[in-house]
Amino acid sequence: MVSYPIGAGVMHAGADKHAGADKVVGVDTAAALIDQNRLLGELTRAADPSTPVPTCPGWTLRQLVTHVGRGHRWAATIVRDKADAPIDPRTVADGKPPADAGGALAWLHDSAAAVIDAVESTGADVPVWTFTGPQPASWWIRRRLHEETVHRADAAIALGEPYALDAGLAVDAVSEWFDLLGARPSDAAPLAPGTTLHLHATDEGVTGEWIVRGTDTGVAWEPGHGKGDAAVRGPVVDLMLATFRRAPADSVDVLGDTGVWTRWLERTGF
Repeated sequence: MVSYPIGAGVMHAGADKHAGADKVVGVDTAAALIDQNRLLGELTRAADPSTPVPTCPGWTLRQLVTHVGRGHRWAATIVRDKADAPIDPRTVADGKPPADAGGALAWLHDSAAAVIDAVESTGADVPVWTFTGPQPASWWIRRRLHEETVHRADAAIALGEPYALDAGLAVDAVSEWFDLLGARPSDAAPLAPGTTLHLHATDEGVTGEWIVRGTDTGVAWEPGHGKGDAAVRGPVVDLMLATFRRAPADSVDVLGDTGVWTRWLERTGF
């Protein structure tokens, strides 16, 4: 298996700010995607598929698993076809899992593998369509990895199970989310122009800090320390879950203008 390392915003010593997906910072995104996919499968295999998912209103566990697996297959199709425009997810082959638990598990695992296989077949550096404009095909492995990490949290919450995540993955999930938000239209900007939000992971030995600024066209961010109109602090996994609205806003410490954090959360649905 080819290694596709994590990039943007994970601040290891010597790493460049906004490093791309080809910058080595010590985490193999392909292996991480397969591992997170395995954990989601283990979590949901024996569960009642009709269990509601409170963090995804209106969804059941089966719908959650279908969304994740179909999304993987959709991304694989984009990469395999070297698409330069979005593809209708409804046209993706084998977009629904079998009804039986074992078949659904195999379908889910094959879905994640399809993304990696497509990148290896097409070429990691070949440009394809993404939400943020043309990017190397390997971009989709990182995107699908963090889609899986967040939705695994949804499944854990629905089932009342504990959720754990490697700190490096949690840091990169936040960075990747900020990349996506920076590419969104600014109709409902999460920060007013000139407003600054600072997030700071407090775990010992974990380097995870972000400065997000409101601009006239949306938001821009960079890794690093700085003074913000609001500062949000906490263990990195708690910080990640709160940022993705998978944990209460007050599950982390908020200093300064709490309204900045509230507005951010209200306007950054995942």
